[in-house]
Formats: sequence, C-alpha cells, structure tokens
Amino acid sequence: MHKILPLLTICFALAALPATARTGEEIAKVFDSGVAAYDAGKHDEAFKIWWGLQYEDVAAMRNIAMMLRKGQGTTQDYRQAREIYRRAAEAGLPTAQADLADMLLKGEGGKPDPKAALPLLRAAANHPIAQFQLGQMYETGAGGLVPQNAEAARKLYAAAASRGMKEASERLSALPPAPPAATPDPTQGPIVIPDPPKL
Repeated sequence: MHKILPLLTICFALAALPATARTGEEIAKVFDSGVAAYDAGKHDEAFKIWWGLQYEDVAAMRNIAMMLRKGQGTTQDYRQAREIYRRAAEAGLPTAQADLADMLLKGEGGKPDPKAALPLLRAAANHPIAQFQLGQMYETGAGGLVPQNAEAARKLYAAAASRGMKEASERLSALPPAPPAATPDPTQGPIVIPDPPKL
C-alpha cells in the first residue's frame, strides 16, 4: 500500500498536465477568438476564453483583470482584478502596469495609494494613461512624491495627447505657457542647464 500511494499521486499529477503544450501560434489564435467574442459583445464567452489562457498569455491575464474591474462577463471584483493586474504588471506588460496604477490612484479595491502607483507609472511611461497620470503628479507634486515640475508635466501631457488622449490635450491647454527661453549673456560664461527629471 505504501508503494501504491506515491505511484497514484504521480499518475494524478501527470493526468492534470496538458497532453501537449500549445504553440505560440495556437495561443494567438485562441486569444484572437477572445477578442472577436469581446468585440461582438459576448463578454461571458471572451472571459472564459481568456481565463483559459491566463497562464500562457500575459495579455489574456490583463484582459481578465480588465473585465473583473469593469464587471464584464463576470462579477465585478476589484480585489481579484488588482491581483491579476499585479501578476501581469510584474511580467512587464505596460498596459497592466498603467491599469493597476490607475486603480491604485482611484482607490478601486482599497485606499488610494499614489506611492505604490508611482513606480508602476514610471515602468509604463510610454503608455498614454501612465504619461497623463505622471503629468498630473509632476504638475501638482503629488503630495511630495515627485518634485513639482510644470515642464515635465507639459512634456508628459503632450506625449499622451499625441497618442489620442483627450484629457491630456485638455490639461495641456489649461497649463500656463512655458516661460520663454532665456537668452544667454555672453559676458556671464556658459549656462548650465540641469538634466530633466527622470521619468
């Protein structure tokens, strides 16, 4: 009997594994079927498709979190959305980093936490949502988390606006104009311009 139990455990473990791993092409095809279902308004179907891919495709993982956040195709669950976004963000997906930071800033699933959002926004600094929210932080100083810097805010808003973010365009136009560049005085030696803040 003592020899049979380990053997049975191994058999059950092997039975739980997929017969063969899917190729990248197969995963992409399944993922795209989820996109088609989502675009057709079949959110239940899309959620099930992406749920089955979450351990094979980080974009599917992010989409599950998005649907949990919005309550599309499933019950709205901010806590679980944040956890799944966190896994996708740790895997390096900029959209998940930006989305999780957005939830943290808005206090969805807990208290607002700008301090926890800041590194995620910096990691996703090429994403328009992250650019816009970083711009807001630099515009206001974010309660001392970053130095208040209108020029950095202006650049971040412009970058987000160039990618179609209407709120960034509106915020950019609401900022006072940049001060004119100073004309160097040739009698005063070289002008040293400090490096812009790292984003």
